[in-house]
Amino acid sequence: MKKITQFALLFLLVYGNVFAQQEKGITGYDNWLNPWTEFKPNKVDYGKPTQILSGNITRDTKLYKGDVYMLLGDVFVTDSTTLTIEPGTIIIGDFKTKGSLTISNGSKIVANGTHTDPIIFTSGRSLKKPGDWGGLFILGDAPTNTISKENVLNFGLNSSSAKDISYGGTNSDSYSGILKYVRIEFAGKRTKDYGYFNGLTLAGVGQQTIIENVMVSYCEGNSFNVIGGEVNLEKLVSYKSSINDYEFNYGAQVNISNSLAVRSPYASGAEVSRCINAISYDKKEDADFAKSQTNIEAQNLTLVNISDNLDNDIKIGLVNEAIFIGEHVSFTIDNSVISGFNPAVIFDNKITINSQNLDRIGFTRTYFNNCKGNIFIKYNPNNEDLENWYGNRAFNNVYSKGPDAETFIDLKNSSKPDFRLRINRIFAANDDIDDND
Repeated sequence: MKKITQFALLFLLVYGNVFAQQEKGITGYDNWLNPWTEFKPNKVDYGKPTQILSGNITRDTKLYKGDVYMLLGDVFVTDSTTLTIEPGTIIIGDFKTKGSLTISNGSKIVANGTHTDPIIFTSGRSLKKPGDWGGLFILGDAPTNTISKENVLNFGLNSSSAKDISYGGTNSDSYSGILKYVRIEFAGKRTKDYGYFNGLTLAGVGQQTIIENVMVSYCEGNSFNVIGGEVNLEKLVSYKSSINDYEFNYGAQVNISNSLAVRSPYASGAEVSRCINAISYDKKEDADFAKSQTNIEAQNLTLVNISDNLDNDIKIGLVNEAIFIGEHVSFTIDNSVISGFNPAVIFDNKITINSQNLDRIGFTRTYFNNCKGNIFIKYNPNNEDLENWYGNRAFNNVYSKGPDAETFIDLKNSSKPDFRLRINRIFAANDDIDDND
């Protein structure tokens, strides 16, 4: 009887710790990054192109795994067309013409990969680098907060008609397709007049669109850029982007969960780069305040900065804040991990610290680790009021200085890392269990 009781106790202890292990940050009893992600994409040979995609795609088209496709210049899916991509298909962005793919408003993409056969957008160069090609754009007719009724995507896309790059409308429930088990690598070309492309841009995309299990790695621009719209994002990965991992703007209504951002001070560009940049507009005069402003609801995020020498990298200015929250933005984050930043969060200095604003900016049950300061107002070195507010027991936030090796399960694994939070498990030694009654 004693043996049964001890085994039952052991099971409950281990089982309970497995559950606890998944409480904060990215969740899952298994490491959901395996096997569809790739953390060494520069080492992979994707083969030579066998098919060319160029100009406008104006009728329903399917791409097959048996071919390797090259995006030659800016490619547009237009005229209410559906582009379907088989699991395992490779699409290469041409380096010379900086190929890109745009799903125009009213058209759809169905890129429904699998965890063993993801769909891959990547560079075709033997020596791959960030910015080798353009990126992926999905445009829909969900609302934005702009004064203008017609919005045009100003990224320098070479389109034959403004209609191909227009977005926004009144349909929050609109459906632009599926992106599932998709990798986007080495995107983010730079244009002379418009700055950098992003890995994945969602402009005016509606909430019926499915965006899950998407990894953007080594992007020269933002990994994910959400412009207006209303979207649900789940199991996203941003890995070593040069600018921001997640950019939210122009009244974006976003629910993001179980997602990861991994920054490196040695991969970021010259501009200030963050895991999350949440703003409501670029210019205040462009925003219609009768419309919904940017609203982000985040759960179970892991935002981590990987540094060989964090104190030194902070000292020489290579590490920024993890999250920036702009004026008129509503932002809540729960059950998440923010590790290794300077500081963890910065509010725009235009945000007045009062009960109304603090009610719409929430940090709850979040683990702040190894950050040089937690939550500040921009340009204000005194954060005592914010520390007292968010440090209140009611919010259940946790503050620590744990090293990465003790914080994450296997962060240093170069091929298949595990960024889930580590919690010590309890195991009984063999000689602790009595074979007798």
